[in-house]
Amino acid sequence: MNQLDTGAWIISLDFELLWGIFDKPDNKVNTPYFSNTRELVPRMLDSFARHYIEATWATVGMLFAENKEEWESFLPKIKPSYRNKEYSAYEWVKKHGLQNEYHFAPDLIKKIIDTPGQELGSHSFAHYYTLMRGQTPSQFRNDLQAAQRIAKHKFQINLSSLVFPRNHINLQYLKICKEEGFSQVRSNPKDWFWQETQHERVIKRIYRTADCFVSLGGCSSFGEDEIYQETENYPLEIPASRLLRPYYQKSNLINKWRLQRVMNEMTSAAKQKKIYHLWWHPHNFANNPKASLNELEILINHYKNLKETYGMKSFSMQSLANALNAPTFKSM
Repeated sequence: MNQLDTGAWIISLDFELLWGIFDKPDNKVNTPYFSNTRELVPRMLDSFARHYIEATWATVGMLFAENKEEWESFLPKIKPSYRNKEYSAYEWVKKHGLQNEYHFAPDLIKKIIDTPGQELGSHSFAHYYTLMRGQTPSQFRNDLQAAQRIAKHKFQINLSSLVFPRNHINLQYLKICKEEGFSQVRSNPKDWFWQETQHERVIKRIYRTADCFVSLGGCSSFGEDEIYQETENYPLEIPASRLLRPYYQKSNLINKWRLQRVMNEMTSAAKQKKIYHLWWHPHNFANNPKASLNELEILINHYKNLKETYGMKSFSMQSLANALNAPTFKSM
């Protein structure tokens, strides 16, 4: 029996700053990029608050620290032993050091907490990759414990929603998530080009990019029966629908197609009383802040029209789980 009587719009954001891109081959410590990101977060929050939009901010635990000394005091005892050390945030710090502007953001986290309708979630403590060789379940557990510990100490919050960095979902680790307090996680779309994201072949990237303009996969929205929970000892798996890709400065036509595809999918979800889960990184707006925020306002206004016409509702991951009565919800 359905527990939602309307369509639902979920937003989740992967809040990382430099912790999310330190290991990318093309990474450059770009001061304006991260300065713009820091300025964008309060503006996004203001927009959400003005329009009564709920969202989950899946935040890297290291961002909670105020400085290097506090960062060190919350490090897990057991750190990931990736076979390729370039994936380790700890190894990166050994080589490059820490800079407050790129690595810490307790002031912004406080703004998230203070903004109505916003859920503070987790993106692991150290942008942990659960599918990379060398790391172990106990190391992952220590990482989640560190994330919960610093959130509790700094803001008296128990985190309940988790987004896996790089969408690396290790199914064998889901029970650990629940045991460490995470009652819901974001899962990937079912399309083949979103599976095994640790294997980033060119063909997958091409399909994921093209799917932003034309339909190459399955239906992006989903019903309650497509939200999976193996048993009460496992978290609820809330699928993602669409990555809101960055504004493309060289072509207004591409931006129009990309945005229209999202709005069409939202409309379809509202009409069919399904769930549509949009996600992005705050830093995706950093190269074109004004245009990106304008696009966000367009999407929010479209949602408001869908709310008025079809009754669509806004949810964070946590509030959706609450609406579904997650402790007893199970899908086959």
